[in-house]
Amino acid sequence: MAWQALRSRRHLCARWSLPTRRQCDHLLTTGTGFFRFGLALALGFTAWQALCGTARAQEPPYFITYSQALEEPGNLEFELKGLTASPKDANAFFSPTLELEYGATAWWTTEVYLEGQSTQNDSAVFTGYRWENRFRVLPSEHWINPVLYVEYENVNGASKSLLEVVGHDGVADLQESNQVTRSEIKRELEGKLILSSNVRGWNVSENFIAEKNLKNEPWEFGYAIAASRPLVLVAGGHSCTFCSQNFTAGAELYGGLATAHDFGLDSTSHYAGPAVNFNLPHGPTLGFSPQFGLNDNSVGVLWRFRAAYEIQQFRDLFRRSR
Repeated sequence: MAWQALRSRRHLCARWSLPTRRQCDHLLTTGTGFFRFGLALALGFTAWQALCGTARAQEPPYFITYSQALEEPGNLEFELKGLTASPKDANAFFSPTLELEYGATAWWTTEVYLEGQSTQNDSAVFTGYRWENRFRVLPSEHWINPVLYVEYENVNGASKSLLEVVGHDGVADLQESNQVTRSEIKRELEGKLILSSNVRGWNVSENFIAEKNLKNEPWEFGYAIAASRPLVLVAGGHSCTFCSQNFTAGAELYGGLATAHDFGLDSTSHYAGPAVNFNLPHGPTLGFSPQFGLNDNSVGVLWRFRAAYEIQQFRDLFRRSR
């Protein structure tokens, strides 16, 4: 019976296209608590969407780079974002992040992150929370659309979500044990200048990142650049699931730019890779991206995936009928 159960689990991993047996066993054992919670949440909101007729998210397929797209006023999006990797000279890990994004106004979107990680041969820990705010500067579409981003982070040193790469972040940060790193508390402010353009069906976005630990530490900098395009610009007249009109593909490049004391590319890490979104009709948006380290200071491959669910006019659910 045990052998059959293991074989069944390996079959699931083959369907999920996990790269190695070690990562497969890791995801299905050490990370199951957070993973099961996220899966249950996803299934629950899928059912809610089916009942309420809610729509899917319509954002580019980026995992790190931000575009000018904000959440529609009154809409609430739930997103489960995952990252798994096997860093050099370190244990494989799985890091899930739960995101709740709300459209406060037409020019302001606010978001809360809850993140954790589970490391093979180590432990599973909750690593902290983030509060993000994005503000659109210009109300209408222009050739370049600027957006200002401000985030407060309260995470510990065991965080492995890699939601951004700044300063001298690198593979060495992932090689220490959770017992050592979780005692380091990081309270930081992060700002981004987001520039984004839509040209002939393409979205092109550039982010400049600046992050400051609230302790007496120097500013750290980073960047992210991405481009994407729907496979089909004009939707067909019939409803279907696996049509080209439901897919958006692109690629992104991001990395660190050291600190205010030594700005540049020395001893920094950089990643690049393709990304794709699959927008299920009247359902969730699924995304996937393998991202490849571009130098020795980077992790060899990062495997990222997401599932996002949008509830239209969430605020109206709590208003009294008149």
